[in-house]
Amino acid sequence: MTAVTAVTGWWHGLSGPERFRLYTRLTLQSAILGVAVILAVTTARPWAAPGVLIAGAAALLAVEAQPEFTTLGRGRPRRWMLPTAAAVLVAVWVAYAIAARVMSAAADVDAARSAGIYVAMLAALSIVPFVRHRWWIALAISVATGAAFAAGPRGMLQVAGITFAVAVFLVGTTLLTRWALIVVDDLERARVVEAKLQVAEERLRFSRDLHDVVGRGFSAIAVKSELASTLLRAGAADRAGTEVEEIKTLAVESMEQMRALVHGYRDINLDGEVAGARSLLSAAGCELRIEGDPSAVPAEFHEVAAWVVREATTNIVKHSSATSATFTMGSSGMTLRNNGVSSMTADSRDTVADERSGLRGLAERLAEVGARLERSCTADEFVLEVKWENA
Repeated sequence: MTAVTAVTGWWHGLSGPERFRLYTRLTLQSAILGVAVILAVTTARPWAAPGVLIAGAAALLAVEAQPEFTTLGRGRPRRWMLPTAAAVLVAVWVAYAIAARVMSAAADVDAARSAGIYVAMLAALSIVPFVRHRWWIALAISVATGAAFAAGPRGMLQVAGITFAVAVFLVGTTLLTRWALIVVDDLERARVVEAKLQVAEERLRFSRDLHDVVGRGFSAIAVKSELASTLLRAGAADRAGTEVEEIKTLAVESMEQMRALVHGYRDINLDGEVAGARSLLSAAGCELRIEGDPSAVPAEFHEVAAWVVREATTNIVKHSSATSATFTMGSSGMTLRNNGVSSMTADSRDTVADERSGLRGLAERLAEVGARLERSCTADEFVLEVKWENA
């Protein structure tokens, strides 16, 4: 009972592709062994049985030599198996051909002929599919079998024709079985690769979200900390205290957002981000004007629009000395403009925007919902434009 339970547990522990591979291999090898045993038991002459069994064992060895069909010792060197199996099958076939020619009793001749043709079929099943010029070899084996075991020219053509037809079927069956196993292996590898890509994509998404969430909070804390320091030096302790309290609130909010992000629950809304952007930019000395209504943005784009506002606000604080900014929102898209662009070349500004600000991640997020991101930068103004292509 324990052995049965162990086997059952082992079987259930295999994946679907592994079960299919094992089933296919065992089916092919069991068919070879079963036919060999049946022919050995039912042969009219006992002296023919050992050769049939030896040929069956050689065919099993030839199948075991193929990586797709092996059931024992996967990964071990097995180059000697196929030549050895081929040599044994040829030797047994030649022995039966000689016996069919030298024996006089009709029963002995029939037994030798049947066994010889069976050996030829085993070669077509286990060796011919795995060598070059397999169809020509199958034809050569068929002609040789007809010449060796038939009584006359007409019988030779009949035996050769039947042998070739059966050989073509057996070779085709083995090749199709091999192809099915290769497809299963490829699908299994593809599944593993897909799983790894999904993990990598999730890591990328998480890092992008982490940048968007933490960047906004840290930028606000940095700005308010600098303002509080300036107020303290100016002697405005009350206002500095207010800023410190807001810094504390921002830190707590950032921690909550981080926890929500780690647990996979992203709670972001467009109205809240617009209000937060107005407060943050005001603290940074930048006047924000809102043109249009957030409710005009299509509902399916509300979340990604909120991320656009968050990322754009963070970039204004971190990468500009803007004194004014404008957010325009509508049913076809949204535009964000700000002045205070650093005095650097356009190429340098593009590099900063791509590598430091997270606009690349924002573009990826927009592409997922069927929107596109365009940006332009001049000496006086930076423009970020989003189009809802599916709206």
